[in-house]
Amino acid sequence: MVLKAKDYKSDVKPIWCPGCGHYSVLNAITKAFSALEQAPESSVLVSGIGCSSRLPAYVNSYGFHGVHGRALPVAAGLKVARPELNVIALGGDGDGFSIGGNHFIHACRRNVNIVYVVMDNEVYGMTKGQASPTTPEHWDHSKLTPHGPEVRPFQPCAIALAAGASFIARGHSGDPNGLAKILYDAVQHPGFAFVQVLSQCVTFCPEQAQWKDIVHLEEVCTADPVAAANFLHGDDGFAKGVFYRNPRPVWPVTHEQQGSSDIRRGFAL
Repeated sequence: MVLKAKDYKSDVKPIWCPGCGHYSVLNAITKAFSALEQAPESSVLVSGIGCSSRLPAYVNSYGFHGVHGRALPVAAGLKVARPELNVIALGGDGDGFSIGGNHFIHACRRNVNIVYVVMDNEVYGMTKGQASPTTPEHWDHSKLTPHGPEVRPFQPCAIALAAGASFIARGHSGDPNGLAKILYDAVQHPGFAFVQVLSQCVTFCPEQAQWKDIVHLEEVCTADPVAAANFLHGDDGFAKGVFYRNPRPVWPVTHEQQGSSDIRRGFAL
């Protein structure tokens, strides 16, 4: 029986704000699952805290709603315990790049065989519009930073490349079909697949409604880290597509199991 995208949605209705980009991300994820032609129970979605982290409740698969910034260590543990599952971690720019930034770097470095989808709206939406790590330097719409954050924003794709991620891509919530294709490729990739999604928050950043006119497709998809770094160095932040794909050994590396005699021999003086 072939399942359609709607068959992967749960009976729980999303409660995001009208116009939120996360609705389209949800649609893209269920379309990717349908294209994979796998049963819902073959995948698990793990999230942290934030608007985006509500998403596992809306999908008819296994799900784990964790704590703030800790989706990746939970997802890594799940993959080690249940390697046959498609493990997809979800979060937002605040959850993933602030309190969870250390886990992001080391998951890239270890090349854990999971997918990490970050719905980036450049703001803390659930706590009412504070600047996040990816907020533009001069964005002055928050009362807490009336002159803007005045610090350079976090560059997720460039940092993922430097830290060792083996699949790096960016999608846009305004293009759910294109995003579904990226997510499909990410799940199929052996290793840590990082997907940044530009997902607008029109409640606190109404100007993001114009992203649909700015986002542009870039056919990069290189296995050369230097070429990928050169592209990302000049990236305007609105390119979409797969930027880097270069499979390498995944963590944890499996070794042939040793018997008791091998262990005794190893400790023999």
